[in-house]
Order: sequence, then C-alpha cells, then structure tokens
Amino acid sequence: MARPPSALREHILRSALRLFSDSGYKGTSLHDIAQVAGCSKAALLYHFASKDAILTELLTPAGEGLAALRARLVELDGEQAARAAVTGFVDLALRFRLEVRILFQDIPMMTVHPALGAVPATIRRLLTALAGGSTAPSDTIAAYMVLGAVSVTAADDLGVPEEVLRAEMIRGALRTLGREPDRP
Repeated sequence: MARPPSALREHILRSALRLFSDSGYKGTSLHDIAQVAGCSKAALLYHFASKDAILTELLTPAGEGLAALRARLVELDGEQAARAAVTGFVDLALRFRLEVRILFQDIPMMTVHPALGAVPATIRRLLTALAGGSTAPSDTIAAYMVLGAVSVTAADDLGVPEEVLRAEMIRGALRTLGREPDRP
C-alpha cells in the first residue's frame, strides 16, 4: 500500500537521518536513502531536490534550537548563564543526538552548512556563558571541555536511560566548570 505523500516525506527524512548518522553524509547516496525508505529515486526527488535539501531539512531544527539557546543566554551572565548554558546545551545535544553524530562525522563541511548558520556565533556565546563570562584560562578551557564532552557523549549510544544520561551530563558539566551541581 502506498504511503500518503507527507508520510513518505517523513519516512524519507527518518531514513536519511539514520543513514547519515551511521554512514556519514558523504557515505550516503540518494539511491541508499530511496532504498531504505522503500521508494524510487524519482519519488525521493519529487519530495527533495537533492541530498543537500534533505540534510538542510534535517539540520534546520537543530540550528533553530541553537539560535533559541543563544537568545536565552544573551540576557544572562555569571552563574545563571553557566547553568542555563549547560542545561540548554545538554538538552539540545540529546534532542538532536543523531544530527550531532552527523556533524562529527563530517565536521568541516557541516559547520558551514546554511541550516546551521548561527553555529559560530552561538558557540562563542555558549562558551562565554559556560565560562560564566570569565576570560581566565582555567574557565575558558573548562568551557571548551564541556562543549566537546557534551557533544561527544550525546552523539554516542551509551545504553543509558535518557533521564539518567541528562542528569549525569548536567552534573558532570557543572563539576567540570567548577560549579556545584544541584541536588536531586
């Protein structure tokens, strides 16, 4: 039985997300996506003009999430900014864990992708917030360590329940930043 057009479009996106996260963007062809989605390449191209169009649609929500986090952090500073940056970044990394995996597989190409246009400015703001506004080397290095560790941890499948993973990622990030984690 044929899927309705919108259902096929969503199925193509889910298939592409899984393939991109498993094999990388470069390692996945339109043919691969069509095959996994159970449709012809022509049907895929009816819904998406190119592989890049699929990637753009997959990455846009993550880019929007980063932009929203950046906007929230602009009004904060010090301890409040650090805690909001840790919690917000962990939540984004977990929500978009497959997209993060794709980004890590093809980092040079992905960080300049138009769907993630706010990434450089957001990363700078996130690092400032994670460091609590401090420019001391110890705070700057800790902020970079948290940024990398949260991304890598979220991108891997550790087999841990999501709520445990989130709590431990936040607790570990706050400890790395030299801040006392909230008590459960």
